[in-house]
Amino acid sequence: MSLLNEYMKKEQLLKQLREELQQLEQDQRLKGELEFKEKLEQLMQAHDKTAADVIDILDPGDGQSATRQSSSSESQGASRRKRKLKVYRNPHTGEVVETRGGNQKTLKAWKEEYGNDTVEQWLERTE
Repeated sequence: MSLLNEYMKKEQLLKQLREELQQLEQDQRLKGELEFKEKLEQLMQAHDKTAADVIDILDPGDGQSATRQSSSSESQGASRRKRKLKVYRNPHTGEVVETRGGNQKTLKAWKEEYGNDTVEQWLERTE
């Protein structure tokens, strides 16, 4: 590919990205999220809190999330939080799959056949 062709493709890509960025900037959901983030950061700064402090306050879990993160790097992940169980039901066959990870054989086959987005809509519950 010539340098000129590469330049023109990059220029076209840049134009497309600018248009997408303009569309995002007009999206009210983005404006709301940016406003929330800004207010949250101001509140955290006013109370001298970090993001980890806020997470511990909102989701204390077993009271060890902050200590687990620091100790897990030391102990090479000896104690790892168990993943949430996800239950999927195939509306075509009625078959149910319970998994704690995305590497489950049947689930992978469904995703190949129906697409990831479609299969994720089949999620019934998370425990």
